[in-house]
Amino acid sequence: MLMASFGKCAVVARNGLLHQQTAGMKCFALPAQYENIHTPERPKLRFMDKVPQLPSNLRPPKMQKKLKWMRGPEQIHNDLVHKQYGIVATGGGRLKWGHFEMLRLTIGRKMDTNRMFAIWRVEAPWQPVTKKGQGQRMGGGKGAIDHYVTPVKSGRVIVELAGKLEYAEAQNILKVVCPKLPFEARIVSQKLLDDEALERGHKERKNLNPWTLKYIVQNNLGGCHRWLSPVDHKWFGEYN
Repeated sequence: MLMASFGKCAVVARNGLLHQQTAGMKCFALPAQYENIHTPERPKLRFMDKVPQLPSNLRPPKMQKKLKWMRGPEQIHNDLVHKQYGIVATGGGRLKWGHFEMLRLTIGRKMDTNRMFAIWRVEAPWQPVTKKGQGQRMGGGKGAIDHYVTPVKSGRVIVELAGKLEYAEAQNILKVVCPKLPFEARIVSQKLLDDEALERGHKERKNLNPWTLKYIVQNNLGGCHRWLSPVDHKWFGEYN
């Protein structure tokens, strides 16, 4: 192999071919800035009560299942407060107290409390779930309260992880707890949510097909009202 130098470039002869090598300035991305981040006094997730605290003169009420609290999109708690990272539900479901403890212990064990902190974005278990004892006959009224749950809709932010960290670090911490939740969930960042919103708006503006499912349902094309459910009339096939 022969090598000849000409100023700032070099010509290398390898296997009878000439390869030109040049040297230049490398441009690296600027490091992330964390001046606006304020770490709270308690960086770890707080403990959630297993049973809601009620006044002593109030009997714990019983409730119906209320599937509407788990069906459809989340309209309020669907964005990140600290604009960094978190876990977002992609389907409806119920969180039990065991899921809260799993999230609290796993994230608290893996995170670096000197430069990270985590917060809850869901309430403690508050909806009662009743259950009758094994072997009882039918009838006799509604069963006793067995445990409490927190209903969650699609798009609800479950936990936020923020501080002086990057997406790769947050992903290594949160990817352990996502498969253990009782519904489908994913790890998101603020940049990912912004990009998805831009892409969704771009598709809506550039769409040239007028035959959307919303148009078909609203105009009863093909007599679809005969077999569509009330949920399809409300969400147009997006949330079932």
